[in-house]
Amino acid sequence: MDAALADAPVTAQQVLRTVFGYGAFRGQQQAIVEHAIDGGDALVLMPTGGGKSLCYQVPAIVRHARGQGVAVVVSPLIALMHDQVGALEELGVHAAFLNSTLEGDEARRVERELLSGRLVLLSAAPERILTPRFLAMLDSLHERGALSLFAIDEAHCVSQWGHDFREEYLGLSLLHERYADVPRLALTATADAHTRADIQARLQLQAARVFVASFDRANIRYTIVEKTDPRQQLLRFLREEHDGDAGIVYCQTRRKVEETADWLAAQGLAALPYHAGLDAGQRRRNQERFLREEGLVMVATIAFGMGIDKPDVRFVAHLDLPKNIEGYYQETGRAGRDGMPADAWMAYGLADVVNQRRMIDDSEAEEDFKRLQRGKLDALLALAEAHDCRRVRLLAYFGETYAPAGDAGRPHSNCGNCDNCLHPPQSWDATEAARKALSCIYRFQQQHGFGFGAGHLIDVLRGKSTDKVLQRGHERLSTFGIGTDLGEAQWRGVLRQLLAAGHIRSVGEYNTLELAESARAVLRGEVPIHLRVAAEAPARPGRAARGTLRGSGARPAAPPLALDEAGLARFAALKAWRGEVAREHNLPAYIVFHDATLAEMAREQPTTLQALAAIGGVGEKKLAAYGEQILRVLAARSQSS
Repeated sequence: MDAALADAPVTAQQVLRTVFGYGAFRGQQQAIVEHAIDGGDALVLMPTGGGKSLCYQVPAIVRHARGQGVAVVVSPLIALMHDQVGALEELGVHAAFLNSTLEGDEARRVERELLSGRLVLLSAAPERILTPRFLAMLDSLHERGALSLFAIDEAHCVSQWGHDFREEYLGLSLLHERYADVPRLALTATADAHTRADIQARLQLQAARVFVASFDRANIRYTIVEKTDPRQQLLRFLREEHDGDAGIVYCQTRRKVEETADWLAAQGLAALPYHAGLDAGQRRRNQERFLREEGLVMVATIAFGMGIDKPDVRFVAHLDLPKNIEGYYQETGRAGRDGMPADAWMAYGLADVVNQRRMIDDSEAEEDFKRLQRGKLDALLALAEAHDCRRVRLLAYFGETYAPAGDAGRPHSNCGNCDNCLHPPQSWDATEAARKALSCIYRFQQQHGFGFGAGHLIDVLRGKSTDKVLQRGHERLSTFGIGTDLGEAQWRGVLRQLLAAGHIRSVGEYNTLELAESARAVLRGEVPIHLRVAAEAPARPGRAARGTLRGSGARPAAPPLALDEAGLARFAALKAWRGEVAREHNLPAYIVFHDATLAEMAREQPTTLQALAAIGGVGEKKLAAYGEQILRVLAARSQSS
């Protein structure tokens, strides 16, 4: 632990200031930290970027300083272990990890450090923690009163109802059974009420205090567009909104990941693929490049991202519909962890609805589980089709009423930072069109005993005499040509909403459409259908207004604080210095200092170590290690301007 803490009683506030360099906790952090320091169990729900790691790192440091031993962090994520341990060591906190990347001698060295009591914090995966060898070490520490706490990160993984179930998490109930007097913190970014209850039951945390922070990520702008030409739509979004920014593009399949990454690279973007089918070495290299370099786009399946601690991800884009809102929120939450403006963009179409419903229906899960998954998908589809505020709907899903900070907690219906609020969509009454589509499906089933796919259905409605239409004799149906007033895109929108609402369903290998029971009410005109008029949201004006910075070959950069021209030059100089330090220490640049800290330095222009220490994010260890260098960079920049 940092020597600065050794000569005085250690408090949470002191650790926050001297180690992490911050003057105050955010939100519920202080209450969670003090509860853990006092030995209490807790379930913590806090959105990505909300500061969950401080909730166990500060108590770990305080309890270790008070002679209460080492904190054990349970994490399934090797990348996160490496980054968090590296960041803590940079802060002067003795931390380590045990995972498959360590050779035998190195692993044994870490085990010796653990048993010696010198470690403040150790990270390990659940499957390692539950091995007899690891449990024997925990037993030894426990007998000596040297286990300070357990932090179970990504706790939603324990729930079979959640979006990222991992069977090895089920064994973690053993921690309570074996070490009942050691406090436990279970932490997650997304969990609905059902998943929360499951976490508590499976980890035996029924008596734990529950902390639920606001799920609102006010800095993220949510945009969902109807798919027309998704690659071109994505490219336009990247070039107009995020030229040179770091971001993640999620695709559903490995093949689509590789094809999209190759295509983006061919368009001149720095894009890399990531999925579980890649060679492990290639995955590691791509991930390290994303973390350490600036301006890379990672095209990935959901195998990538959980635990990625990169704060300056400026966008998360989805080219395919996720399975549920929990997954969507977890994935979009990887944007803007530094609190600065970021985008969550998704293109969504009829095929997405068909594919997601088919995956649920064709799975071998129990019917109760399928029913729950259909309900979760329906909630996401309702979000995608919504005409009203996306943020209000997202927060309502997690049981929260949207009330902007600083507005006395009064509920609002307009967030001002999603596509629907910024550009209210027009809608049209599609009730009659829906009845025409359902009537055509009914005629198919009446004539053949089965349905047909969406493309053929639209051809019949629009009166197109294709070979398939003529072969089936569908030009003679009474519904042939009754939908010539609508274009193909409009008809796909009608079918998408009918699928989303459950009035029709897609069945079988060929995704044929059939009527559901609720279709009767629509056919009778008892259920109105209103659709949004498809339109791309206009690009937000002015990346320049966000403070872009361009240098010789440098990517655009948006500093987190408004800076004048001289301030931008200081910010650029500090970033260049940070890059050199990061390469020298083999660390991602943000672990040295976040952009927000550099921007504050550039604005305040401290000329003494005392003034530099007042900048948020400058703890005593970093002040001692880098303070004089930073002052020299700032002085040199001031002299040249």
